[in-house]
Amino acid sequence: MSFGSFETGTGKTTTMSEINMIPLIDVMLVLLVIFIITAPLLTHAVKLDLPKASSTVNLTQPDNIQLAIDGASRVYWNGEVLDRAALRARLAASAQTEPQPELHLRADKTTPYEAVAQVLSDAAKAGLTRIGFVTDPSDTSAP
Repeated sequence: MSFGSFETGTGKTTTMSEINMIPLIDVMLVLLVIFIITAPLLTHAVKLDLPKASSTVNLTQPDNIQLAIDGASRVYWNGEVLDRAALRARLAASAQTEPQPELHLRADKTTPYEAVAQVLSDAAKAGLTRIGFVTDPSDTSAP
């Protein structure tokens, strides 16, 4: 880089304090071209021709059990009121069926957590693995 004056013939020599940007732009353009050329080479894709097969899935739709718990901790099996011993017996019998039914659990807002936890514990001990919570999507009130 040169630090000289562009004025000639005045006899005064002053230094030029501006940076010459041309070489910096040239380096940047060279780097840009290098990156444009090498970027497609960085992909490591393996092209495979996978076999195609058409088949239909043969699914047996399992029954579902509608289990509801109200605010007084009463348990309803498809609308029928059950005590805890009868609930355990039905859960054990349902776990033995093939395919295993889905347990749809509905709980009232005022239901104590202990009642829900007991039903979930009984279902897990019986061997039911497909348990889902049913909610009301129409309630959009935010806290």
